[in-house]
Amino acid sequence: MEKDVSVSGAAEGERSSTGAAPEVKRWSANRKKEVVLRLMRGEPIDALSRELGIEIYRLEEWHQKALQGIESALKAREGDPLAAELDAAFKRIGEITMENELLREKARRAHPLAQRRSKK
Repeated sequence: MEKDVSVSGAAEGERSSTGAAPEVKRWSANRKKEVVLRLMRGEPIDALSRELGIEIYRLEEWHQKALQGIESALKAREGDPLAAELDAAFKRIGEITMENELLREKARRAHPLAQRRSKK
């Protein structure tokens, strides 16, 4: 027994006869990026809000997050000499620590210390 399941309205991704954008419950990062790029190109936020059916505050929030992401990406230094020097120092500390542990273990096996009792 088959059920006839039909959905009225516009096809997926198309506008309905009323001109409203299709309802999207969850926006992917890529779709948000496209909307933010439209805002950055100068499209009016109220027109974009009406077209997409998204509240203005949410569009402003996406725009602010995008600007913060751009700022943090531009602040990141590539090839920072201090960071490279610090990484090399941590690597050397790790090597010396391992060498020290191996030498202690070797010395302990070669000359085990006599077991001492604590004085009471």
